[in-house]
Amino acid sequence: MSNEQALQQYDVKKYRTPDGYTSDIAVFTILSAKAETFKPPFMDLQIMLIKRSMLDSEGRPNMEAGKWALPGGFVDPEESAFQSAQRELREETGVDHIHLEHFGVYDTPGRDPRGWIISNAHYAIVPEHLLSERRANDDASEVELFSVEKVLDLDLAFDHARIIQDAIAVIRQKLLETTVAKEFLPEEFTYSELQAVLKTVTNDSAIVLDAAFARKIKSLPFIQEVPGKKTTRTSKKPTQLYRFIDVEVNNSIYHAKK
Repeated sequence: MSNEQALQQYDVKKYRTPDGYTSDIAVFTILSAKAETFKPPFMDLQIMLIKRSMLDSEGRPNMEAGKWALPGGFVDPEESAFQSAQRELREETGVDHIHLEHFGVYDTPGRDPRGWIISNAHYAIVPEHLLSERRANDDASEVELFSVEKVLDLDLAFDHARIIQDAIAVIRQKLLETTVAKEFLPEEFTYSELQAVLKTVTNDSAIVLDAAFARKIKSLPFIQEVPGKKTTRTSKKPTQLYRFIDVEVNNSIYHAKK
């Protein structure tokens, strides 16, 4: 049977089609706050959310109005879900040209009061300066950064609490199983500065205990000492500076427990 014959027998009425197809985007960054003299900075993992406006872009009452949500929206017929994620992020927050990756599909019945809406979820983890021009627009009345430790206490739209929880797990894996931490550090850093970044996603004793991590960093193949260079910016005693080098790395590169 040819495709043409098969299509002649295909009855679209036999199958229910979704009421909508959307993309949501979880954008993370790590903010650094200066600590006491001779102490490493305090680092906090944060996520960017929008507040859904009372009216949509066409002036109609907005669904889940006034609630905090991930940026996102409906996929247009001529674009992919990934292209929609890029466009919606730009339209609602002004954030553009950041690296997005897909991490999940959300299709649980009842997740959206408008009907059977399927969403593709994407994430990014970027330095804060790439979000510095963020501004609310389109269906968003506000755009803000929230600490991941407090974000789930907010009144969140749809099933975004679940999507955010899953996204945080992805970011935790990304920070512990790749060298993405270098995006939040100076080119030359101390062990405690790297430790501060990793502590935003883990309480593993191999990382949070100072002595253990100070020993561990010396054995990591993708990090090397900067010969003859020390600093007192994170301790009274001069501390060795390190830098990342390009080598192939394996999973659980910091040997953190999951």
